[in-house]
Amino acid sequence: MPNCVTKRLLSLLVAASLAGCAGGPDYARPRTDLPAAFKEAGPWQAAAAHPLAANPTWWKALGDPVLDGLEQDVAINNQNLKVAEAQYRAARAAADIVHAGELPVVTGNANAAAGKPRSFGLSASATWELDLWGSIRRQVEAAEAQASASGADLAAARLSAQVLLAQTYVQLRAADLQGALYRRSVADYQRFLDLTRNRVAAGTASPLDVAQAETQLGTAQAQMIDLQNQRAQLEHTLATLVGKAPAALALNADARLPTLPPVPALIPSTLLESRPDIAAAERKMAAANADIGIANAAYYPVVNLGASFGYRGASFSNLLTAPNRIWSLGPSLAATLFEGGARDAAIRQAGAGYDQAVASYRQTVLSAFQEVEDNLSAAHLLEQESEAQARALAAAARAREIAENQYRAGVASALNVITAQTAELSATANSVSIASRRLQAVLQLLKNSGGGVTP
Repeated sequence: MPNCVTKRLLSLLVAASLAGCAGGPDYARPRTDLPAAFKEAGPWQAAAAHPLAANPTWWKALGDPVLDGLEQDVAINNQNLKVAEAQYRAARAAADIVHAGELPVVTGNANAAAGKPRSFGLSASATWELDLWGSIRRQVEAAEAQASASGADLAAARLSAQVLLAQTYVQLRAADLQGALYRRSVADYQRFLDLTRNRVAAGTASPLDVAQAETQLGTAQAQMIDLQNQRAQLEHTLATLVGKAPAALALNADARLPTLPPVPALIPSTLLESRPDIAAAERKMAAANADIGIANAAYYPVVNLGASFGYRGASFSNLLTAPNRIWSLGPSLAATLFEGGARDAAIRQAGAGYDQAVASYRQTVLSAFQEVEDNLSAAHLLEQESEAQARALAAAARAREIAENQYRAGVASALNVITAQTAELSATANSVSIASRRLQAVLQLLKNSGGGVTP
């Protein structure tokens, strides 16, 4: 068994390993200059953040049961999410592998050798790298940061899939609403064409009026068919998002848009804590910082503590006896004496990697602020645009009604009616488009705020 000197040496080495300092700089998140408030928040800024920003099922605010079911499916069956989830599990396993380096490696051996003299052996050995320079600790730090970054990437992918599904669903319902609008218009234009033909037969209108009415009807029919194509493609996209073949998903037409959620109030300082893409960039920066410590530790020798214990003898029957016992215990040291500047280059490479991660983090933050500003502006200005468009639609409806009455009275031409009808159709279609864009902007803001997804 080990004597007192060996025990003391072992104690000293273990203590040195535990007390050793980690190489390289300790990580601290770089300072990021934050504005006191968002530029485009303007007078619309609420006093406190809307509760949607902390709700992991934020899409329920749209009040659409069909969307609720699709969101549940996307969380389970979306293939991009399965890729991100597998990547996270791989990163978590990689961190566990690095953690294993903190513990000794134990191996066993049994052998029998024929010949003269014949011998038998049974032994176990253990090796343990003493982390005197902090290399293993920095490796653990880097691996844990990478695993956390992968977890944040998974949260970001989940949020992106949820928002993309909601936005696509809104587009599909807008196409349904537009389709219903064009079907009504086609029916109205057909009745006007029939009226015009009757007036031609009665000698109160010209064939030009019929040609103009036919042109209007054909144009509306073509646009209606185009909307059907758009809806089909949107439905195919929804099927892919929920992990189904396009043939496996069919949604009934519903000529109404989901409820418009309130615009969430966002605070710049909380954006850094709520967005998973920012969290991922920050953790990757921490991992890059740890890589500098790993590169620095390469300057120092690797110290291993080895121990073995076993039995060796000529007879198997009395192998496990004191005279056949063998053991050893002691440290070993390995150092690189010449490497042509490779360690210096590795440190420079790690430093450059950290600088790159810092720049990427800051760019992610800047992009997040830009996205919020863009969609705050869109949400509020589209509200004003919607009000203006509502006034335009009311005026177009009045103009169409007046033109039709005048045409029936014989004091206006068919062209006046067609022009007024086309203007009303265009104004109505624009109203639907603006309502859809308002929904899209608020959905994007919910994504910008992190959507309640915690990495």
